Amino acid sequence: MLKKKQSNSEMLKGTLDMMILRTLLGGDAHGHTIAKVIERTSEDLLEVEQGSLYPALHRLEDRRWVSSYWGASENNRKAKFYRLTAKGRKQLLRETSRWRQMTRAIGLVMGEEGGAQ
Repeated sequence: MLKKKQSNSEMLKGTLDMMILRTLLGGDAHGHTIAKVIERTSEDLLEVEQGSLYPALHRLEDRRWVSSYWGASENNRKAKFYRLTAKGRKQLLRETSRWRQMTRAIGLVMGEEGGAQ
């Protein structure tokens, strides 16, 4: 799924969909751009492998959380672009809320006052 450190991939299972939806909140993007944005915003701690990214994008499309269309990339090559749908925005809100609850709960168990921030 995500690589760089093996332990990260185990811990982050199930979060790729949420990170893709969050990335698309900033606007339409093709797969390569989505992966690079996740890498950059994670300060290069996360690297999204194509073998995980594209199945996730297809899954999100099947759920109608994203839609897609063909266009030209920055280097003028044909690329499939993905767009967040209204249904995807609602799902992102649900997943973000769940993520915050979970990180707070884990923070409490780990002895952080008030949970993880």
